This record gives sequence, structure tokens and C-alpha cells, in this order.
Amino acid sequence: MLGHEGAGVVEAVGPGVTSLAPGDHVVTLFAPECGECIHCRSPRTNRCVAIRDQQGLGHLPDGTTRLRRGGEPLRHFMGTSTFAEAAVLPEIALAKVNPEAPLEGCAPFACGLSTGIGAALNTAQVEAGSTVVVFGAGLVGLGAVIGARLAGAGRIIAIDLSEERLAQARHHGATDTRAAGEDTVEWIRSETGGFGADYTIEATGNVAVMRQAVESAREAWGLATMCGVAGRGEMLEVVPRFLITGRRVTGSSFGGVKGRTQVPQYVERWLRGEIDVESLISHRLTLDQVNHGFELMEAQDGIRSVITFT
Repeated sequence: MLGHEGAGVVEAVGPGVTSLAPGDHVVTLFAPECGECIHCRSPRTNRCVAIRDQQGLGHLPDGTTRLRRGGEPLRHFMGTSTFAEAAVLPEIALAKVNPEAPLEGCAPFACGLSTGIGAALNTAQVEAGSTVVVFGAGLVGLGAVIGARLAGAGRIIAIDLSEERLAQARHHGATDTRAAGEDTVEWIRSETGGFGADYTIEATGNVAVMRQAVESAREAWGLATMCGVAGRGEMLEVVPRFLITGRRVTGSSFGGVKGRTQVPQYVERWLRGEIDVESLISHRLTLDQVNHGFELMEAQDGIRSVITFT
């Protein structure tokens, strides 16, 4: 059962659940936060290991599935399976959020939006006044633009093939936009005194673009952060000289966001007017239109389609 971005209302809780109650508004977390494992106790990562093995098998933590079709069990996708009218999730995989926040706007925080914001704020730790280049202006890339703006970046450059998405990037805080091309690296260097950008954030999953993100990071201290998911077996080729002259490359999973702690904080920033979530919702669909949602995604039509159940 697919779907990994979702928000809803708790209907019931099982024995031992202490942090949630029926009626609570929650965001689903494919990246849980148990608060107790070796990774949760470290400020350096959000890679909770508490239920990873069973989740990777498509099971709930007790090794079972709660979804069936025609009597046959269905696996839980990324521990969430949000394309369903009801879902059973572990307590540690739900972030309790302000009930004043519309659920359709909370859903993008379950992955894409938080990933981009967190990549800028948590992983890259963008400094005020710096220059940031974001490759890709889908939801993750726009989140990175937003995160860079919230961090006080002096210049935010968005790169994408779509003029519509570049317009979105400007709306969310990009100071400069440019159509993607083979000369992107040279252009970025020409715009930064020949050195490159302080921070680059890649949000396309294209390994050729990842290489551009590395090569356009600033000599001496530039940091290239990879958010995009490349195809299985693909390789990122980097000329070693780009590294020995001071550039660094890092990866970012869910933007380094500790979900139960930080997603509610991001939702509060939305409610305070610091993040324009409404403009990111391009289409509203019903559950029986879910395949059309995939078609819209494949066509790069809009930023996010949200499925509503009422």
C-alpha cells in the first residue's frame, strides 16, 4: 500500500501509548524518532534505528501487517501507507502538530518540504549572508530555498528546467533563478568571483546534476549537500581535485529532521506566516483519482497533489 506523506487525526491508541490520544492531529513519519536509540540520542543524525529492520520488510514493529486485499496481506510502504482511509502506525512514527493547521497543508511536511528545509537548516547549516545554490525546484528544492531564506542567506540561486518552478522559487525567497544547462557550473563561478557558492543543495536525483553541485561549491569551504535519490546502481563521479581544494560533499536524509521534535516546529513557522504552504499545493484529488496524481507527477504538473478523504 503506497504513500509516504500524510497527515490525519488519531482515532484510537493501543496499550502503552502515552504521547498521543484520540483527536490529536498528526503528521506521518517514514523516518521515526524513538528518542532512545544511539542515533536519536546524538544531535548529529536523525537516522533512528528502533524499527528499521521490520519497516524495511514492510512490517509494523511487531512483524505483522494490518492491510489486506482479497484476503492477501499487503506490505506497509515506508512504514506509513498513506494512500489508505485508515492506517496503523507506531507511536514513534507520528508527529503531533497544532490542530489549527489544515491537514492538507501538514501532509507535505511528512517528507518533501521538511527534507528541503532541514537540508538547509540542519545538514548544511547555512550561515546568514552566505550564497546558496539550489539545484531543482520541486518540493524538496523549494523547501531548501525556504530553509536558506529562513537561515538569512544573502543570495539564493535556484536552478531548474521549468520556468514555472523557477517562478515558484522566486516566490519562496530565491534572489536569482536560471534555467539549467551544461554551462551552469561556469555561470555560478562567474557570479561568485570565480570561487563558487558557499553552499549547494541538490534536489533532483540526477547524478549529472549532483556533479554540478559539487563542482559549483566554493573552493576552500564550499559544502555540497545531496538530497536527491539517484537510481539504483548509479554512481556519482567526482574529480578528487575538487575535494583536496577544500570542497566537502554530504548527504541528507529527511533533511536531518528529527521528526517528532522538529516537524511540529516547522508547522508552527507555517502558521506564523514564515512559510507559504498553500502555494505548494497544486492539485486536490480524491482517493479514486490517485493514479491521476501519479500522471501529474510524471508530467511535472505542479508541485504537490494532495489526496483528501472527505
